[in-house]
Amino acid sequence: MVDSILFWNAVALEANRVSHTDGSKEQNGPTLSSRALAIIHLAMYDAYAGVVKNSALPPYLPQLPQPAPGASAASAVTSAAHATLSSLFPSQEAFFNSKRADFDAKRAEKGDVDANNAGHEFGLVVAQKILGERKDDPNDSDAGYVPSSQRGKHRVDPDNPNQGFSAPFYGARSKGFAITKRHVLEESPFDNDEYLKALRQVRGKGIAPELMGTLPDDIEARTVDETIIGIFWAYDGASGLGTPPRLYNQIVRRVAIAKGNTEAQNARLFALVNAAMGDAGILAWEQKYIHDLWRPVLGIREHDESFGPAATATNNNISDDGDPSWLPLGAPASNSTGAKNFTPPFPAYPSGHATFGAAALHITRLFYHVSHCGSDDLFDGLDFVSEELNGKNKDNKGAVRPRHRRKFDGGLWQMIIENGLSRVYLGVHWVFDAFSTDNNGEPNLSRNVGGVPLGIAIAEDIFNSGLKRSMVGPRT
Repeated sequence: MVDSILFWNAVALEANRVSHTDGSKEQNGPTLSSRALAIIHLAMYDAYAGVVKNSALPPYLPQLPQPAPGASAASAVTSAAHATLSSLFPSQEAFFNSKRADFDAKRAEKGDVDANNAGHEFGLVVAQKILGERKDDPNDSDAGYVPSSQRGKHRVDPDNPNQGFSAPFYGARSKGFAITKRHVLEESPFDNDEYLKALRQVRGKGIAPELMGTLPDDIEARTVDETIIGIFWAYDGASGLGTPPRLYNQIVRRVAIAKGNTEAQNARLFALVNAAMGDAGILAWEQKYIHDLWRPVLGIREHDESFGPAATATNNNISDDGDPSWLPLGAPASNSTGAKNFTPPFPAYPSGHATFGAAALHITRLFYHVSHCGSDDLFDGLDFVSEELNGKNKDNKGAVRPRHRRKFDGGLWQMIIENGLSRVYLGVHWVFDAFSTDNNGEPNLSRNVGGVPLGIAIAEDIFNSGLKRSMVGPRT
């Protein structure tokens, strides 16, 4: 029997990749792509659960109709997936039709047929209800948004001045997927010792390669290992790659297949994972535009208060902790020869990568009964190849990056931490955008600072409340 959840999850991830590659720009960027994957997987889950009627699979949406007798779960999942995908990515409908034909042919080979079409009809109903639930969600437009000129506030990347702003109203205007509250963070550090320590770290660890020779002797530069970590976790909406939610789904697939999940387990797991990332996209972006913290490319260049639109005149003794010519390694413009690496077009705090990664991977840990914050064994005997480093995809100079197999002895927890730190090594985030650190530089999760604590809170909320339709409305 072909696992319908894994099959259509793969199709959804390919849709994400293609939408960032072919110019159609459907469900592009981290917010809209996480929303799309949540809709698709919640529809597949309710379609499957509604047919199998297992007490371990309570419905996400209330008051769904009952499928007709004899309905096929695989048909229900297929119709729910196909309908939501076609609605969200209309330019790819021919591809979805071909995948549906492939799947139906594989089922027919196994004698699995939907004789009375009941599963198909039920899946369509579920899809329509899920799409209807989300029809009023905001888009990621920056129309009407005016950035602050105050010191410390986010503005466009000076090395990519035409980038605009992504999703400034999305978080506040979106209702939740499965959260029971709007989780918030402490204020980010700024102009204190913790901030200065983070600035000195990213100044060396995140600098553009051609500028490494400009670093003072007391600033530690990025290592080869750290460069690889930065690129490995990127997936910054690049051509041929898509967004971080695609990457985290790929990792969860690796675990689910290795664990030998049943189809029912996969229906639940991937609904949990993608609902968590749907809510991570909402809450991380709400917090980003509340705190409105500038990125390192501005913070380092304008560290001295005599620089920037809110500058004040000084005695002209420029602070040695800043560098007005500093540039980051940047989020990689993979498969776009001649394009610049860039700083993403939204505020720094908290890190979206850190929030998505912690939400997706920690809810997976909870699914497999791992609740503590620390190393786990869920990736024992496994490794993972990021498509940023798969021997096929190219850097922005047109060179094919080598294939790199990476192991994680600390399991998904190691991934959560490494994923958060990776953004420092690209020079696009401060470390506290992911988490606070202790005096030894180790993560300090006792403070509610950064995307990792936010992602963990989202995961625990959704898992403990049972994956129910959220009653949390928009903030504004």
